[in-house]
Amino acid sequence: MNAREHILADIRQALQRPTETSPASLPATARVAPRVLGDPRVEMEMLFGEITKLGGITRRLSIGELDDALRDLVQAQQIRRATCWQTSDLATWQVEARLARLGVQLVSPHADKYELAECDLGVTGVDFAFPETGTLMLRSSPEKPRAVSLLPRVHLALMLPTALCADTSVAFAQARGEGYWVFVTGPSRTADIELTVTIGVHGPQALYVWAVE
Repeated sequence: MNAREHILADIRQALQRPTETSPASLPATARVAPRVLGDPRVEMEMLFGEITKLGGITRRLSIGELDDALRDLVQAQQIRRATCWQTSDLATWQVEARLARLGVQLVSPHADKYELAECDLGVTGVDFAFPETGTLMLRSSPEKPRAVSLLPRVHLALMLPTALCADTSVAFAQARGEGYWVFVTGPSRTADIELTVTIGVHGPQALYVWAVE
């Protein structure tokens, strides 16, 4: 008998359970039905409420309000250098051009990690957003490098309401076979052995999530 079998035998003896006993079936009361999305306005309020609890900053805006919102962000966070995903949504919204007009220097999302880490702002889209936990899921591709959401000091995530997702099972089914995903739940938090929490050690210090409608 090896060490694993010794341990399992001790557990069975403590539980007074014979070796041949099969695992108990899962009771019906323990099964949870798959979650479905409700009213989009309610789901968005839930998402933003959870993000706010985690220390994120949320905003709902139209394309016409994007210039003012970016100006406020650049001033509040003293943004001098930024990098952006190269997706069709961000291109349509002219995010890079709007930042350039504000005097922000644009850095390629394919620059080396040291140059990206010196950026004040990383701008991404959002592939899936889970209202119950305030979590964003970002899929990785050549147009959507992971480093854009991980290395800059501030992360701005621009999302469409269609990114709202009932639960992770739906997202996993759609993203099956892809190499990397990034899950973002608030700004980066790290705690030491004394449970002292520090913001921004292993990721962005600030998270902004804007719903573009």
